Amino acid sequence: MRRTAVQDDAIGAFTLITAIRGARLRRAAAAVVTTGAVLTTGALTAAPAQAVTKPTITAKGGFVMNNGTGKSLYTKKADTRLSTGSTTKIMTAKVVLSQSHLNLDSKVTIQKAYSDYIVRNNASSAHLIVGDKVTVRQLLYGLMLPSGCDAAYALADKFGSGSSRSARVKSFLSKMNSTARSLGLTNTHFDSFDGIGSGNNYSTPRDLTKLASNALKNSTFRSVVKTKSTKQKVTTKSGGYRYMNWSNTNPLLSGYSGTIGVKTGSGPEAKYCLVFAATRNGKTVIGTVLASSSVANRTADAKKLLNYGFAV
Repeated sequence: MRRTAVQDDAIGAFTLITAIRGARLRRAAAAVVTTGAVLTTGALTAAPAQAVTKPTITAKGGFVMNNGTGKSLYTKKADTRLSTGSTTKIMTAKVVLSQSHLNLDSKVTIQKAYSDYIVRNNASSAHLIVGDKVTVRQLLYGLMLPSGCDAAYALADKFGSGSSRSARVKSFLSKMNSTARSLGLTNTHFDSFDGIGSGNNYSTPRDLTKLASNALKNSTFRSVVKTKSTKQKVTTKSGGYRYMNWSNTNPLLSGYSGTIGVKTGSGPEAKYCLVFAATRNGKTVIGTVLASSSVANRTADAKKLLNYGFAV
């Protein structure tokens, strides 16, 4: 049968439509394949992680390590001997807490010699009152929070050996230095119980960090150095009581999340020092800055090093 012109046109139109639809389907399929290839390539080729920039600090020396592994994370003159200021008191506390059969609730009577020492040296003070009876635990708070040199003197006098105060202090200093040797702190020496030495009181950022790491193994030390402030009831000479209010000189406890300590220090030679530690997501970073140029820069240096320690 012969097709009419109309039938031929209809068949031609149908064929054209079918061809167009086929082309569209092929292009769509190709687009899907291409997109899939792009997605697959993207999944396999992740963007490279950006390197963490090593911070610049104003302090003469700095050191940071992972407290869990002992791995060094940052060094700047980490083994250069520098004056330590009141970061010395970390060792004072360490020696006290290392005493065998230590009774933290035993009482120490505050002597005039301790307050005279504060006045004579214009030293930082826990404002201990002559004649008051203060426990060893309370003296540790007075030592580490307001950085009381009177509390340091009282502890050295209590835990040194000898028949005179000077002999007991000398004995206590010997214990500080023997403890330093036992911990492998080869660039550390103490000639004072509080950092007010005679030119032979020094350590390094690495040594002080190692000392603090060891001290933090003691639960009492950990409790003391993470305390922002405390109100302590002490017995007066007359048998009554008074309250001592002490605030921690470490600004990181309020200014850096996760901070667990440790100790500030300052002085004409030491400038501004800080031994610091913080824990985040199960990782503890610990470090030291020595001889920073101001209180503000000391704090900023420590924060930079903590941030870096958690990032690497």
